[in-house]
Amino acid sequence: MPAVNAVAPFKGFSKETVRFFNGLRRTNSRDWFEKNRAVYENHVLAPAKSFVVDMGARLRTLAPRIAAVPQVNKSIFRLNRDTRFSLDPSPYKTNLGIYFWDGSRPRMEATGFYFHLEPPTLILGVGFYIFPDILIDRYRRAVVDPKRGAELARRLARILENKEFKLGGQHYKRVPAGFDPGHLNAELLKHNGLHVGFETRIPEELYSARLIDYCFDKFRKMAPLHDWLAKLL
Repeated sequence: MPAVNAVAPFKGFSKETVRFFNGLRRTNSRDWFEKNRAVYENHVLAPAKSFVVDMGARLRTLAPRIAAVPQVNKSIFRLNRDTRFSLDPSPYKTNLGIYFWDGSRPRMEATGFYFHLEPPTLILGVGFYIFPDILIDRYRRAVVDPKRGAELARRLARILENKEFKLGGQHYKRVPAGFDPGHLNAELLKHNGLHVGFETRIPEELYSARLIDYCFDKFRKMAPLHDWLAKLL
């Protein structure tokens, strides 16, 4: 007898997955969501759980400490938005977000690998979207360290030779106080996050098990940044 929490092998998302998010974007109401809850459960959440398990197994060949937990509020971001302090009253996000994070720190305080499906777009990313307060100073000091800073610059240069990848996370207009604005890595000191990403229109691989290979190939090419950032943890 299979385990109660067993997850089926990933076979791809479906056209219904895309139609669900297109419909949610047009309407974005609780009434619409409840009428389409079964579609969400069967064509979004179920394949997302399978993707988390199978993609997590592949990513551990690159980063053995990767956490891949096939649950909402773990690797799968919840669909509900917190509207209490937002000017946008829309109750739901219109994307599927999945995160594989490194080590024992809380999910949003760790570097990782990110999957973002928001029809008609697929986005893959690696790194820190925003550094937690506890790590920002550690990051800056690593950036200006002669050995570690030079290694980061080399890794980013190699990744960004591939023009399909973009660097993100710059936030500040000036180098933070206490750091040399003439430093070779000065631009990296203006970041409050550090990540590289890939964005494309939804590929045909989305609808089959080949999506695992497709995403892994991109993640593998961006993984040298993850390796550098994981040493901050």
